[in-house]
Amino acid sequence: MTEPSPLTSLVTTSVREILARPPDIATLTLALRQLAKWRSQIIANTVLARDGAILAHGPFAGMNYQVEASEGAYTARRLGCYEASLAPVIETIIARNYPLVIDIGCAEGYYAVGLARRMPAAQVMARDANPKAHQLCAALAQANGVADRVQIGGLIGGADLDICIRQPTVIICDIEGAEGELLNPVTAPGLLAADILVEVHESMQAGLLALLTARFKASHTITRIDRKLDDTALPGWMEELSDMDRLLALWEWRAGPTPWLWMQAKPKVS
Repeated sequence: MTEPSPLTSLVTTSVREILARPPDIATLTLALRQLAKWRSQIIANTVLARDGAILAHGPFAGMNYQVEASEGAYTARRLGCYEASLAPVIETIIARNYPLVIDIGCAEGYYAVGLARRMPAAQVMARDANPKAHQLCAALAQANGVADRVQIGGLIGGADLDICIRQPTVIICDIEGAEGELLNPVTAPGLLAADILVEVHESMQAGLLALLTARFKASHTITRIDRKLDDTALPGWMEELSDMDRLLALWEWRAGPTPWLWMQAKPKVS
């Protein structure tokens, strides 16, 4: 009998502990999510073994994605179909050639490094509260030859966003519910000059969509973008896999709705 891997042993123990609880929907849901994450990691390992680390699909095709995800699923990132509904906006951002990109909640650098590769004249400020994310983002930037233009740092405050007033800027923001505190043009007036793509964690804090829309509706044109899957990114060999595995390859580990708002600053009336 083949010895189980450390990952398999760890997940087996965890699931047994979960299922030892009184039986209910919440218990089964938690066990299912744990098993799905385990299977998702197995699929990620298989993708890397068969196809390597270079993205073949999506707006960042060609990027060397040799680092792990600092949070969430790796496979959708590696396949190039991560947050597929944003692809048209990402292409708009690239076409506008902003001199400054601010990626708040950059994680391991999917957008920070991806945009630095596609926008060779841009400077990218990559910000995250997690020190592990800093290390991974630095490694990803180095692997893709853009380390000189990706400035990595920690938390960013309202006053730091005054930089948006001095040059055309796009902000990408994914900060797990803290967007309600940071994205406030009263405390961060620089936001009024920037275009902003923000993931709204409505499932974590009800009312964030309405709050941000109210704050920016006078200064920005606002478009809501919901989730979608892009199965065209699945490599041909995945036809060999079960439907469940193919779905898990696209799964981004989200536990609830996380719509995005694309908020484009309106031209100033002279």
